[in-house]
Amino acid sequence: MRLNPHAMQRGSGIVLLAYISLHLVNHALGIWSLHLAERGLMLAMLMWHSVPGTILLYGSVGVHFALALRTIYNRRHWALPLSEWVRLWAGLSLPLLLIRHAVGTRLAASLYGFEPNYERVIVSLLLSGTQGLQIALLAPGWVHGCLGLWLGLRGYAPVYRAKRVLIAVFVTLPLLSAAGFFQMKRAIIAANLAGLVPDASLVQYRAALDGWRHDFLIAYLLLIATAFAAGQLRNGFDKRVSHKAAGDA
Repeated sequence: MRLNPHAMQRGSGIVLLAYISLHLVNHALGIWSLHLAERGLMLAMLMWHSVPGTILLYGSVGVHFALALRTIYNRRHWALPLSEWVRLWAGLSLPLLLIRHAVGTRLAASLYGFEPNYERVIVSLLLSGTQGLQIALLAPGWVHGCLGLWLGLRGYAPVYRAKRVLIAVFVTLPLLSAAGFFQMKRAIIAANLAGLVPDASLVQYRAALDGWRHDFLIAYLLLIATAFAAGQLRNGFDKRVSHKAAGDA
């Protein structure tokens, strides 16, 4: 049975959009209370940190990224409509932000005993001055996923009729997520009037975590650059072959 790249891209994209959506919803729960957001985070971690959830999530990441590299390599021209440029920017910029977050949470938990929850993560962000990155973290993936889903499903009448509702969700959920994050930040600062204390695991293994971030970032950029350069070389070779064939004819 031959695998359909478009079906694989859509399926893996839906999994990643579900992951991002749950993160946004969890952040939004912080509007009501830090405790409620922590409960939501625990449920999400039970799902995504389980063996099936881990395989599904990281398998989808691998498939989606491999197909993105394939698309970059196969592209014959770069005269794209604005929606495609926005989707491309959002898709390629997401890992640049996600690498830092994933190394400081999931990898730190797996290798160095860090126990991630909203309080520890937000304290770490505040002490490092990177809380803005956390707010911006999910935006590119949310834009990329929503645009991809819309471009793939807009031909279906029920989806097109729900356009205004979908736009409202597209705009409102990230705003609620940002509001929840700020509310949790205020609650944590108010509860730690004596001063914020970094997690001991993150302090002890800071150099190792920084090394992981650097290595993942370099590997990611090299893969993107290699796919683009190889595609350009292929296009140039094909043009020379075509011109030679036309001249011989």
